[in-house]
Amino acid sequence: MLKFPPPIWLFAFLALAGAASAAYPWKSILDLTMVPLGIVLTVAGFVFSFWGRMIFAAEKTEVMPTSPTNAKLVTRGAFAITRNPMYLGILVFTVGIAIWVGSLPMFAVPVLMFLVCNQVHIPFEEAKMRRQYGEAFDAYTARVRRWI
Repeated sequence: MLKFPPPIWLFAFLALAGAASAAYPWKSILDLTMVPLGIVLTVAGFVFSFWGRMIFAAEKTEVMPTSPTNAKLVTRGAFAITRNPMYLGILVFTVGIAIWVGSLPMFAVPVLMFLVCNQVHIPFEEAKMRRQYGEAFDAYTARVRRWI
C-alpha cells in the first residue's frame, strides 16, 4: 500500500465512489442547503493541504511518504497545528466532496482515506522520522497532535 502515495488513493477512491454513484441512482442523503458547506470544506481542505505542501517546498524537504529520509523536520506553519496537514487537508477535502455530492458511496471516501493514512502511511513516516530525528521528533509529537 505504501507504493501508492495518498493522492493516488484519493483519486482511486473518488473514481470508485463516482462509478458506484453513477451506476445506481442514489438519492442524495443530504438536502441542497448543505451544498455550500460541502464547497467550503472542499476548498478549505485543498488550501490546507496545499499550504503544507508549500512549506515542504520552502524547506526543501521530501514530499514522497516513502522517501528513505527527510532533509528537515518541519514544525512551522501548518505543521505547528497538526503533524499531518496534507493528510488532514485531504480528509477535509473528501468530507467536503461527500457533502457536496451527497451520495452515500462518496461518504465512504473520507473513511477509506483516513484508514489508509492513519494505518499505513503515517506510522511508516513517523517511524522514519523517529529514527532520523530521535528526541527532536519525540518532543514535536508531544507538542503537536497527529491530526488536530
